[in-house]
Amino acid sequence: MRITVFGAAGQVGSRVVAEALHRGHQVTAVLRTPARAAEIPREAEIRIGDAADRDDIADLLDGQDLAIGATRPAAGRENELITATASLTAGAARAGVRLLLVGGAATLTVPGTGGVTVMDEPGFPATLRAIARACAGQLAVCRAATETDWTYLSPPAQLYAGRRTGRYRLGRDMLVVDRDGESVLSYEDLAVVLLDEAERPAHRGIRFTAAY
Repeated sequence: MRITVFGAAGQVGSRVVAEALHRGHQVTAVLRTPARAAEIPREAEIRIGDAADRDDIADLLDGQDLAIGATRPAAGRENELITATASLTAGAARAGVRLLLVGGAATLTVPGTGGVTVMDEPGFPATLRAIARACAGQLAVCRAATETDWTYLSPPAQLYAGRRTGRYRLGRDMLVVDRDGESVLSYEDLAVVLLDEAERPAHRGIRFTAAY
């Protein structure tokens, strides 16, 4: 499969590139600037482009089978996530390419709360509210993109740099928690979730989530 990864040098994107290469896919790693090109495995093709530029996206997706969006804006620029998502969905539709987006956990409901979302739980950090609102907007953009073949992955409440185990449990709109009420997954296994969905699509046009 020919896969283009936006945000290829980030915490999630770098693991996605590695996992896709490990599985034998042809990977195009998209960076905003050449500054982080040395971090990309030499087996991947490097392209410079902007996930917020629809013309860039359509050009980068020409001849590809799948786009994976794993971009994250810097603090204070959270609304760029919504802009980039609008461009990615439009660009993917124009190119006729399936889009798999990594979103946020904030809009997932918390088990046992009667439908309260993560971002509306008491004690949700004020420092995360801006990115939580942006992720909510990102999901809304996807749901409105009726011409795009999209899938939206909400990560668990906590992601950490760890190891690849290949195991996880799936959910839809509710946080997946373990017996201790924790919702966690390594970045490495999040990449496994993404590539499993890429190879065996089961959530087209909807949001899903995963955790241990």
